[in-house]
Amino acid sequence: MSSDNTPKIDTPPDLERRKFLNTAAAVGVAGTFLSAGLVGCKKEGASTASDASAHGAAGGAHEVAPGTLDSYYGLWSGGHTGDVRVLGLPSGREIHRIPVFNPDALVGWGITNESKAIMGTKADGSLKYHVADTHHVHGSYKDGTYDGKYAWVNDKINCRIARMRLDTFECDKITEIPNIQGFHGIFPDKRDPVDQSINYTTRVFCGAEFAAPLPNDGHDMENPEKYHALFSCVDAETMEVRWQVEIHGNCDLTASSYDGKLAATNQYNTEGGIKYVDMMSAEKDACLFFNIARIEQAVKDGKFKHYGDSKVPVVDGTPDANKDPKTALTAYVPVPKNPHGVNASPDGKYFICAGKLSPTGTIIDLSLVLKWFDGELKNINEVVVAEVELGLGPLHTAFDGRGNAYTTLFLDSQVVKWNLEDAIKFYKGDKNAKYVVDRIDVQYQPGHLNASMSETMQADGKWLAVGCKFSKDRFLPVGPLHPENEQLIDISGDKMVLASEHPVRPEPHDFIIVKRDLLKPRQVYNLDEFPNAVKDPKDAGVFRNGNKVTVKITSMAPAFSLSDFKVKVGDEVTIILTNLDKVEDLTHGFAIEKYNINFIVNPQETKSVTFKAEKPGVYWCYCSHFCHALHLEMRSRMFVEA
Repeated sequence: MSSDNTPKIDTPPDLERRKFLNTAAAVGVAGTFLSAGLVGCKKEGASTASDASAHGAAGGAHEVAPGTLDSYYGLWSGGHTGDVRVLGLPSGREIHRIPVFNPDALVGWGITNESKAIMGTKADGSLKYHVADTHHVHGSYKDGTYDGKYAWVNDKINCRIARMRLDTFECDKITEIPNIQGFHGIFPDKRDPVDQSINYTTRVFCGAEFAAPLPNDGHDMENPEKYHALFSCVDAETMEVRWQVEIHGNCDLTASSYDGKLAATNQYNTEGGIKYVDMMSAEKDACLFFNIARIEQAVKDGKFKHYGDSKVPVVDGTPDANKDPKTALTAYVPVPKNPHGVNASPDGKYFICAGKLSPTGTIIDLSLVLKWFDGELKNINEVVVAEVELGLGPLHTAFDGRGNAYTTLFLDSQVVKWNLEDAIKFYKGDKNAKYVVDRIDVQYQPGHLNASMSETMQADGKWLAVGCKFSKDRFLPVGPLHPENEQLIDISGDKMVLASEHPVRPEPHDFIIVKRDLLKPRQVYNLDEFPNAVKDPKDAGVFRNGNKVTVKITSMAPAFSLSDFKVKVGDEVTIILTNLDKVEDLTHGFAIEKYNINFIVNPQETKSVTFKAEKPGVYWCYCSHFCHALHLEMRSRMFVEA
């Protein structure tokens, strides 16, 4: 591999363990990376995590004193836990978890009737799915920045997208997308492409990573040529799937433009390979662009089909059907090689693709993509305005709002800071343009990264968080399953400075970092929001309709409104509990011994559970969430009569 154009600076001796990690990584994937010239190496100009003197100390700027609020919210995917973590930054303190796809015993997610209705159930009332794999979290936009209304997260395993309200930090809708598998990348639009006066999120774009036969009904299973993937659009408010685009190849991650006209996905398997060795033969894959207005017009004009039982319109976005730029719905831009990530620069000009199996980053000019769709460019390759070397295994890119990009280098275990305009100058022939600004070692093998307000027009260039897939010797050993390592880097100056690191349970993925003042969380619910609320303790009681029994209870510290209630064996029992306390942070729990029931109700909130009374006897019900000095005395009894 040729040397990069980084200015030489004094660096400390290389770390032996880093040499080992890079060598091991390169050898372990030798068949994959040799064709791209990728071997483990130490890049000139790179500082190490222990080299505070090279950049100057962070000076404790990341430390947040007790009683002091963080400046940012971080919304992190939880990975296999199926939830979303909420962090305060720059402290890195975890302040909340939003249960989404998987049951959560703390709040009763997956136990209460309300949560089951959102998660989805089978005919017998049990949950449809019990596992998930969350990857990407993104927030809703207005005027090119986060508006604090919603955030979305995907479930790759079961092809679900969930929406979270950011006033209560709760999931309120989940949609399973039809016809797809391996649902990976998501990104909201930033304004309406048809009516430019609508400058807020109205849709969320979703990419399917795995191609499959369409319809997937048992036919063509052994014929990969019949496999296709779909790019989907979900309505931001109704959470219904608006339309899908049948494409050649697959989708990885997703991006949207600030003018609302374009969405894109990077594609790493345009070969259509089934085995991994067949997914790397092409030197170029693609960044696939979608002309949103044309797609929605095609749907209005009835130019679509359906697959299987789904009523979602599917338009044709394959290359053969989109050869004429003036009518094309899609544009396939060649980029090297097995790219991993596509990200939008805050100035609205560019999409960046990182090569993964190529040591390069590709800059695509969105104005030129629009010119291609208008027929003003003859060659789609003209939309690429730079393709420059960054390092080994480039994956994801973030931005500081000052014209700089930050890309993770998986094999180099580094983050590289590079300037977009200088990269364009260098690509056009100005070899004096020093586009690589800085490098910093991270521990180890970084994947996702994001900067404060990165993919918004208010990118502020203060903090960069990096998710490292391996921690090795960074933390106390806890057995064979190691934690991952999330590192926080100060990017406010010319040089990157490692500020802190935190262990995290595997396996989180992407995240966003949002200014604190953009979110307006509520502290107490409103009883009127709950149709089944028990607004007065006088309304509490047991109400029977055959063998269906409704038990209405209120809680107000330190007592439940019913000290006991009676049901019979075989009854279908529904308990409705309303917390009448109005004091902020005064949450009650309700647990029933031997019945697998436990959930919480926050101030002025109502929740319900339904179960079958199975055995006669006395079963204590108690407050499971500390609420009062007499918390232990806050109980009720369920009498189950034979």
